[in-house]
Amino acid sequence: MKKVIIGVVAIAIIALVVVGIVMVSGKNKENGGETTNAKMQTTQEMQDTLNSIYTKLGDKLPSIETREIDVTDELAVKAATGLQSTQNVEALVLSEPMMSSQAYSAVFVKTAKGADVEKMKQEMLDNIDTRKWICVTAEKVYVTNHENIIFLVMASDEWAKPVYDEFKSAVDGKVGKELQKTEEI
Repeated sequence: MKKVIIGVVAIAIIALVVVGIVMVSGKNKENGGETTNAKMQTTQEMQDTLNSIYTKLGDKLPSIETREIDVTDELAVKAATGLQSTQNVEALVLSEPMMSSQAYSAVFVKTAKGADVEKMKQEMLDNIDTRKWICVTAEKVYVTNHENIIFLVMASDEWAKPVYDEFKSAVDGKVGKELQKTEEI
């Protein structure tokens, strides 16, 4: 009788281990050796996601600097995102050319718990300054979110669309409402 109980317990333990492995491997779908389910809850993880996107796109983009923006600096937050308030912004990462006359900007905004993400996305789309480079204009703006992370990219469609598509791929297509606009140049 003891041997039967030990056997049943051993089988149960093995079954739990197998189920655990299947669940973990299902969360991180493999794509050429890299996981496609990006974590973006820290500014470092947001920067890593952007770096991964840029690596996949190769030399299609200009030389870009990615950095964290101080969310207490209301002017910097507004310039980077179009958001009129920093109230619901927990973290912000901005990616733009260091010195260039090329219109390109990508932004990650981590929203505060309970923030109205859809309202924030619309505010970003409506207020982002696509002419902030003075001599050039971003022709296309794309905005979406993955959970509490809002992603905005603006540039020529030749640059913006591939970056936007790679972001969606990085989160396995699990995005919220997708917004976009085209500027007259």
